Amino acid sequence: MNIFKVFYQNHKTQRIIREETLSVYIEAKNIEQVRKYFADKEVTLEHIEALSPDHLAYEKEHNENFEVIKLDE
Repeated sequence: MNIFKVFYQNHKTQRIIREETLSVYIEAKNIEQVRKYFADKEVTLEHIEALSPDHLAYEKEHNENFEVIKLDE
């Protein structure tokens, strides 16, 4: 399993406003599984990034609300 950082907007029909971008961490097999998870949600995906071990350690250290959503296989 990999950890992905997903950048998204909380709406599907409005234009993207950078200041409203949110992010969430997802544990999944691959990007396709992440996209499938979001397919039925009212969000606009901006970017999905697989995190390296070093990047993941940085995120854990510098984000006091760090939490990972684990997807079932």
